[in-house]
Amino acid sequence: MHFFHSYYFFGMHLLWWIFFCALMVWIFVTPYDIPGQRRKPESPQDILRRRLASGEITEDEYRYLKRILENE
Repeated sequence: MHFFHSYYFFGMHLLWWIFFCALMVWIFVTPYDIPGQRRKPESPQDILRRRLASGEITEDEYRYLKRILENE
């Protein structure tokens, strides 16, 4: 009985450590977007490029708005 008492780490406690470490890896390493995560705010130029790419604005509107943003 003394053998199992002194090496309790290799019983259920080891499984909890493995579970805990796997949970920490899952939380901090997974690359998907988590709600409430801090992100770098988009610059006006980034928003303008995204709108052009999605087709919300034409290329002429893009050039006009880009010129306005560069002059500010």
